[in-house]
Amino acid sequence: MEQMLFAGILAFLITLFSIPKIIYVSEKKNLFDNPDAVRKLHTRPISSLGGTGIFLGFIVSVLLTGNLSGIAEYPYYVASFILIFFIGIKDDIVEISAFKKFAGQSFIAFILMFKAHLLITDMHGFLGLTHIYASFSFFLTFFTLIVVINAFNLIDGIDGLAASLGLISALVFGTFFLVNHDLPYAVLGFGFAGSLGAFLIYNFQPAKIFMGDTGSLLMGVVNSILVIKFISSGPGYTAFTLSAVPAIAFSILLIPLMDTLRVFAIRILHRRSPFSADRNHIHHLLLERGLTHKTIVFMCVAANILSIAAAFLLQNIGTTWLITGLAACFFIIIYSIRKVPVKLPMRVIKIDSNIYSDSEDDNFASAGSI
Repeated sequence: MEQMLFAGILAFLITLFSIPKIIYVSEKKNLFDNPDAVRKLHTRPISSLGGTGIFLGFIVSVLLTGNLSGIAEYPYYVASFILIFFIGIKDDIVEISAFKKFAGQSFIAFILMFKAHLLITDMHGFLGLTHIYASFSFFLTFFTLIVVINAFNLIDGIDGLAASLGLISALVFGTFFLVNHDLPYAVLGFGFAGSLGAFLIYNFQPAKIFMGDTGSLLMGVVNSILVIKFISSGPGYTAFTLSAVPAIAFSILLIPLMDTLRVFAIRILHRRSPFSADRNHIHHLLLERGLTHKTIVFMCVAANILSIAAAFLLQNIGTTWLITGLAACFFIIIYSIRKVPVKLPMRVIKIDSNIYSDSEDDNFASAGSI
């Protein structure tokens, strides 16, 4: 327990004290995320390099407290964190194409699958399936890695949302691994939670800094590792027995996962790239109905916590029914939101020759990318 506390506190303190320095450097070097007229919700230039502070606190915490000699795959995890950091920071500073970003994510997925042997090999009763063939295992694992990585990248659209959801998932996974004495993975969870907790101090509305792709992609990689390890190892733990592991994992990532799959489906149905930008995310729908950033974050966090609690309490109904029920609840919520009249439609205004999005009040006056 002391190791987990040290990992979390160390990551928290490093991130806490590094963020102001990053903001200072961004101001001196003019490294800002500028407003635009398409999808960005903030109305003034804000640094998007907060992910650098998250990475710094997390990686130092993992290297100092993670007991690298105790787990063979740990070096490959660290390598993946470093690679996704460089992909993210390049995109935050000079921007890279969606194809190059996907290629980098795919390379990291191959490292995790073929070097770290991070694989989903059992469906644990979902759709009546248990052990699966190797070819399907690689496909399913690759799909899971890519979707989870992008889920956190795409949910990073308003102040505090992505970091809050990531904080919940990291704490839940970290706690589960801790009570089952899987300390290296508990360190990943609590270390990342510590970094996100410190970052949130600067990211709640009105945000002083964004995490950018550096932070959201790193969050996706960390959570994809934790969720696949949870699915593959959960049934074998004895301290806390689980009978519907995939469904519980699904509930932990419900909001970012389902929102991303829904938006991807909409884009593909409209014959667009699934990585193209639009305003169909759940936070966009809520913003247009007059809710503030803080209210939306609270609602999404509450919904995610309720889904986790429901999954734990109802796991005896079976994996398939539980996943189906959670997905149905999500779509009912989306349908209910769409039935509410739009109060604050986005409009484009022009000030000092810079075109950007704005609204009738400050509800749209901050936050991230897609």
